[in-house]
Amino acid sequence: MRPEIQAFLADGPLPDEDAEEEEIDRRVAQLDDITRPVTGEEARALADCFGPDNCYGVAWTLLHLIETGPNPVFGVRPGPRAGEWQHRLWQRCVIGGLVADEPAR
Repeated sequence: MRPEIQAFLADGPLPDEDAEEEEIDRRVAQLDDITRPVTGEEARALADCFGPDNCYGVAWTLLHLIETGPNPVFGVRPGPRAGEWQHRLWQRCVIGGLVADEPAR
């Protein structure tokens, strides 16, 4: 896994919208430093880095970065404990015809 992705992963999930502007800007800069496309391994690891909200659009940036890798990221529908963004990734793969939808577990 590339060092810039390891650095992003080491800082954990994206902060929420109550975070300091400097923290959000730092995470955006980290994402901007990642060369596209990502590998499948990197995409799966990054899929665990969504925070509790949109983080002023940064979650969309992360989602689009993940989608540069081989899809689908998930082989099965994310479980009920998965976050909104993991479910959004799954739904986008369903809509794109990459996976067949299945009942929630």
